[in-house]
Amino acid sequence: MLAKMMNLNQEEARKFFILALTFLFLIGVYWLLRSVKDSVLASTVGLKWQPTAKICSLFFLVPLILLYSSLVDTLKKNHLFYYIGGFYACFFLFIGYLLGRPGIGLSNTVEDPTRIIGWATYLGIESFGSLMVALFWSLVASATSPDSAKKGYPFIVFGAQFGSITGPLLAANAALFGVPMLMVFGSLGIFCMLGLMYYYSNTVPNHLTGFDLDETVDGEAPKRTGILEGLRLLFSHKYIAGIFCIATFYEFVGTILDYQMKVLARQTFTDPNSFAGFMGTFGVGCNVSTLLFSLLGTTYVMKRFGLTFCIVLFPVCVGCVVLFVYVYASMWVFFAGVIVIKCFTYALNNPAKEIMYIPTSKDIKFKTKSWIDMFGSRSMKALGSSVNNAFVGSPEALLKYGTLASLCIVVVWIGVASFVGKKFEDLTAKNETVS
Repeated sequence: MLAKMMNLNQEEARKFFILALTFLFLIGVYWLLRSVKDSVLASTVGLKWQPTAKICSLFFLVPLILLYSSLVDTLKKNHLFYYIGGFYACFFLFIGYLLGRPGIGLSNTVEDPTRIIGWATYLGIESFGSLMVALFWSLVASATSPDSAKKGYPFIVFGAQFGSITGPLLAANAALFGVPMLMVFGSLGIFCMLGLMYYYSNTVPNHLTGFDLDETVDGEAPKRTGILEGLRLLFSHKYIAGIFCIATFYEFVGTILDYQMKVLARQTFTDPNSFAGFMGTFGVGCNVSTLLFSLLGTTYVMKRFGLTFCIVLFPVCVGCVVLFVYVYASMWVFFAGVIVIKCFTYALNNPAKEIMYIPTSKDIKFKTKSWIDMFGSRSMKALGSSVNNAFVGSPEALLKYGTLASLCIVVVWIGVASFVGKKFEDLTAKNETVS
């Protein structure tokens, strides 16, 4: 039944079904944790330090990306997933314990920028979202054809929305569970995700997982290209640089709008649990809308209009949202605007841009992609946070100049998206690989 619905053979349908379950837990944990990270930061360090925390996350990720790039050359892809995921599972379990401790945790309501627990929680959650999601899609893209991806990727996104709704729903009930226990739930979800990946690697044929395809080349071990190879490749190909823009520019716009929403929300929801509850409600809104769009629109739009249309449509929609928010600015308008952007990001832009990596080499899929998804994403967030910092004391000025900067980004973004889409079509038509 599943194979028929997806128009895939039985083995491919099984592959995408297990991947969808794995991504369900990954995104569910991510949305659960991201719904509480601002609450923890606001209650320990202070929400005014959030733009600084986003900037710090950029520099925090650099050594992680270098370590990741080194491990790509030494570990099997699935083993890399186990080790990194296992570290985060243990880390969040420990953070949950500390947040429940008197004096150290949330029972201490004194906001102080020297409270390390707030910074550690925020940076850990930020890096988890960047690293694990990028690694997951690299695993998938390493052994998936463009035709198979167009059919299977929307299914992965669709399945993940159930997790992305469950995570924020738990956060929306923070008053019942408490933030420390929500961190524990996140840790348990990661362990479930790792179990599914283990099952996937042992039941799906190697030619569909790609886990052993790069172990040898003509009987010899593959050449190790170094930890900075991904960064070199990023600046060596216009196509890859274009993917960088498609994958990151929305973060600049989203960071500015998101911060304005949270500042207004914090004025209404003043304690950790109520603020976490508001963010949980926001997460549910994002992911219910994404689920509906992925169910009713993603596959149709991709098949009917093609990938170029999809990646150009997104910045056009973002530009319209920015203009609407500027005219009708209020907390709930920001709330709706950010939800629309997140919906199009997860249901349309993300599966489309992941397909763009298919006609590329292993180093680009893993090393360059890690720089784009982690460092590139954080650099755009840091740039957006710099705008927020510049006008932190003047909401009116932030609305005005943030809108202007966002629209400038959108104009460039549309041009780049058009170029990348046409280049992808040319590469796949000629069966060429960017390396």
